[in-house]
Amino acid sequence: MSDSIKHECGVALIRLLKPLAYYQEKYGSALYGLNKMHLMMQKQRNRGQDGAGIATIKLNMPPGLRYISRTRSNDPDALKGLFDHVYNYFNHLTKEQLQNPDWLKENLPFTGEVLLGHLRYGTHGGNNIETVHPFLRQNNWKNRSLVLAGNFNLTNVDEMFEELVGFGQYPKEKSDTVTVLEKIGHFLDDEVQRLHTWFKPDGYSNTEINDLIFEHLDLQRLLRRASKKFDGGYTMAGLIGHGDAFVIRDPHGIRPAFYYQDDEVVVVASERPAIQTTFNVHVNKVKELEPGNALIIKFNGKISEQAILDPKPRTACSFERIYFSRGTDRDIYLERKKLGEQLAETVLKAVDYDFKNTVFSFVPNTAESSFLGLIKGLEKGLNEYKHEKIIKQGKELTPAKLEKILGNSLRIEKIIVKDAKLRTFIADDNSRGELVSHVYDVTYGIVENDKDTLVLIDDSIVRGTTLRDSIIAIVSRLRPKKIIIVSSAPQIRFPDCYGIDMSKMREFVAFRALVALLKENGKENLLQEAYKRCKAQENLPVEKMKNEVAPLYEEFSYEEISQKVAEIVTPAGIKPKVEIIFQTVEGLRKACPGNNGDWYFSGNYPTPGGNRVVNRAFINFMENRDVRAY
Repeated sequence: MSDSIKHECGVALIRLLKPLAYYQEKYGSALYGLNKMHLMMQKQRNRGQDGAGIATIKLNMPPGLRYISRTRSNDPDALKGLFDHVYNYFNHLTKEQLQNPDWLKENLPFTGEVLLGHLRYGTHGGNNIETVHPFLRQNNWKNRSLVLAGNFNLTNVDEMFEELVGFGQYPKEKSDTVTVLEKIGHFLDDEVQRLHTWFKPDGYSNTEINDLIFEHLDLQRLLRRASKKFDGGYTMAGLIGHGDAFVIRDPHGIRPAFYYQDDEVVVVASERPAIQTTFNVHVNKVKELEPGNALIIKFNGKISEQAILDPKPRTACSFERIYFSRGTDRDIYLERKKLGEQLAETVLKAVDYDFKNTVFSFVPNTAESSFLGLIKGLEKGLNEYKHEKIIKQGKELTPAKLEKILGNSLRIEKIIVKDAKLRTFIADDNSRGELVSHVYDVTYGIVENDKDTLVLIDDSIVRGTTLRDSIIAIVSRLRPKKIIIVSSAPQIRFPDCYGIDMSKMREFVAFRALVALLKENGKENLLQEAYKRCKAQENLPVEKMKNEVAPLYEEFSYEEISQKVAEIVTPAGIKPKVEIIFQTVEGLRKACPGNNGDWYFSGNYPTPGGNRVVNRAFINFMENRDVRAY
């Protein structure tokens, strides 16, 4: 993606099902779980560079000994900083100490059987250490202590915050993470108290009742009560002090979650290949956590997937397939190729099947898979072109003519190279902008001046600023006759409220194109009318709200929006003409049938809160307020 956006976090959970001595004997290390957590987080590092954290719980620890350990890092290289800190506890140990699992568990942190890791992308707000997961809600009663980490954004934090206040709580801040932590914590307290009240009349001591609570705590009931009013996309993972663990997924399946279990471990991750690589298991053994379900791991090792919320129509995030997830997942890799392949016919028409004078390339680094698919489609089109030319020649086909037809080939080149990010301390804005615009460089001498068309595929176009200020500006120096930018994703028209840092309408180049077209065509009054409709819905129940921005796009064709986007991203003073080709929403759904959450393209939000967010974002735009829409 040429435009840098922050997006979805990564979660990793490991529950060791055997004593630490088992892993020492079989794998040569009592730190087996910790080492696996490190690798699994490393394999998901694409999901967060703003912060990283880890928490562990030791099972069956006697009173007086620490059973929860947690550390977090927001260093520039947060994952390295995190595990440098953790491993410092072990680097000075003797060989005998490292090979003594009982001593390690009793004396050192992060030697627990239950491990939770998190990689953070901050979509909004600051990046101080207090915003880094896992979050911890400590209590002197083991069964009331809660650790939480997640990949989630909720649209109705305000309402849930007020509900907590109604319970009599005084939350320390209004954020989705703290609100969710306290919401689950409230019902955890309630369930523990209910069980304590149930067993107390039978004459059990408080210590005995604790053991009974460990056994009888109903996580399915707890999570069902706690998550009843959640509106958003989420995968949340939690640990309870005595050793229970859970992972819950939203009923639309917006956020990803996969798990694997055998007789040694049960593990959960945001991405399937992270589990495959870390534990060397076949893809068929890794399961997807079903939408609306929770994976529940009891302190005694019993594992179950249980329904928490009724599943809704599946709208798993399509951006996971286009960009977010690593392309090492077989299905994602093939889907990205398909996205590119589907654009081949449109591209060939745009260059008028002029193979001789067209150079095909891509914007590194994440568009490479879709580029391979585009090439596959272009090769198919080229073969059809050759076949048609040969048939057309009929009896007049000579060896020389045949050789000329067969000589047509695709000019595939690596034109754009992404350089290391430039750092500058120059105060002058113009000078700094000039340096930053050179994050990309080009291969000179390949494009023929004023004759060749240059086709570049990118995986998506959000703001268009990098296209205008860097990519198009610098490739125009190669003096192509025409520059065609191909986006394997459709036009991003609407804000996201489920995890991506895209909540301000003015930042979307497709929306700016819409506004420009409305003004140019004397339809600016439609903006005011939409604004009034949005304002009129502000006090309606959220379930009665509808997307009032979507009708504005119906005033113009998809191609008209694309053409205006091309004008907006064309730098002033360049000679080549610029054209933009976007994937269609229908094409996206065809390529990624299992992840059809496309609200940022279509405006079809899966939860009621989405319509409220898009209307708020539009109101903010009209009132010139540069604030978050949820």
